[in-house]
Amino acid sequence: MAILIRREQGFYRRLMKLSMPIVLQNLITFSLGLIDTFMVSQLGNTEMAAVTAANVPVFLLISIVFGVQSGLGILVSQYWGKQDMKSISRSIGVAAFVGAAVATVLAAVLFFWPVQIMDLLSNNHQLSILGAPYLKIIGISYIFNMLSSVYASAQRSAENPSFGMKLFGASTLINTGLNYLLIFGKLGFPMLGIQGAAIATLCARICEFIICSVYALRDKRIRVQWAAFVRPGWDMLRRFLKYASPVVLNEAGWGLGTSMLTVILGYTENSVEMLAANAVMGNLGRLFLVFCFGLGAATAVLVGKAIGEGQSEEDIMSLSKALLRFTCVSGTVLAAIALVLLPTLFMPVVFPLFKLFGESAAIATALAVTSFASIPLHAYTISSITGVLRSGGDVLWSAALDLGPQWIVCLPLTALCALVLKTGIWPIALAMQTESVAKLPLCLYRVRSRKWIHDVTANKEML
Repeated sequence: MAILIRREQGFYRRLMKLSMPIVLQNLITFSLGLIDTFMVSQLGNTEMAAVTAANVPVFLLISIVFGVQSGLGILVSQYWGKQDMKSISRSIGVAAFVGAAVATVLAAVLFFWPVQIMDLLSNNHQLSILGAPYLKIIGISYIFNMLSSVYASAQRSAENPSFGMKLFGASTLINTGLNYLLIFGKLGFPMLGIQGAAIATLCARICEFIICSVYALRDKRIRVQWAAFVRPGWDMLRRFLKYASPVVLNEAGWGLGTSMLTVILGYTENSVEMLAANAVMGNLGRLFLVFCFGLGAATAVLVGKAIGEGQSEEDIMSLSKALLRFTCVSGTVLAAIALVLLPTLFMPVVFPLFKLFGESAAIATALAVTSFASIPLHAYTISSITGVLRSGGDVLWSAALDLGPQWIVCLPLTALCALVLKTGIWPIALAMQTESVAKLPLCLYRVRSRKWIHDVTANKEML
């Protein structure tokens, strides 16, 4: 295996330098979700289930934010390889305007029809009443988050990933502190419960946006040309829509599919226990995947830059294969660590901490075993789709590989086990992991085909 991942001296040091800030950024972001879940869990399983249901449309918003980030990253990483700063400014401008417009529309829908949306997500109207105030406020926060995420993505694609780490680290500290004050009513603040968690998130997102605005005015790495930012031009809009819109639709479709898994659990006979266990395990599972997401993002930057520099197809393939193999090795190590921690830490300590007992603890255990064992598969498919294929502009195939296994295999199987056959948790948990199993051979085939390598900055791409 060492021979298969061998590269020139200093390569993996550079990879770690690029990926670790992204890993820490994702760790901070996902830790915030875990902290939110922990604080809300102290209010009771019903409140936690309500927030879990409310976060279904929120996860769709997050997926769209990630889609805009990824689409922008395709352009910026290749323009960065060419050192074309004017086009980078135009790319950021297009992404900011398009992303903010989409986020504003979705936030308005969540604000005006929160109860109606919540009623679609579970068979328990009490959860809708509890979660509606949270949903009204949380949607607004993602308008600001969209703008700050766009700028953080541009910095990451220009090989400055530490900016996002520091930005979201500060945001998480603000959010956590305000959560404590507003959820539980500490230091003279009102006790707002679930609504307090949403207000805390909104305040933190506004602070993110302010930090980005100040930094953009002073930054020397990406000197934003404001005339190009404000008037990016129709050519850049067409280019962004060509390469970014499939990614945004891909992430929206994937986010909707992931949300549908939560909805399926919300319609089971033991929906409160299912949603509570899924809330905890969803956040724990993402904590173990942060390294894989970081490697995927670093892969996108390195491969995209290599294409932008005009490196040969052989060199690009060699680079991509080494990165994917390293990701697989890393995923296997993470899976082993997670499975060891399950009986030694999570079951005896973490589950009781989140008030998971009896049936909800048994559900969480099944979800943990199946999701942890699937980490190597997730690692490879994440780096293949979001790293290699997207950075080469292969956005349509990326979308097909991401959505097909989820909607054709995973969702029908999970619904069959949970709602029709009512098999119990273990078959349901296994069905939820079939997505990554189905993706693996498809990703292997497409990467090896070499048909994904495109220079998306070339004028010929727009003909």
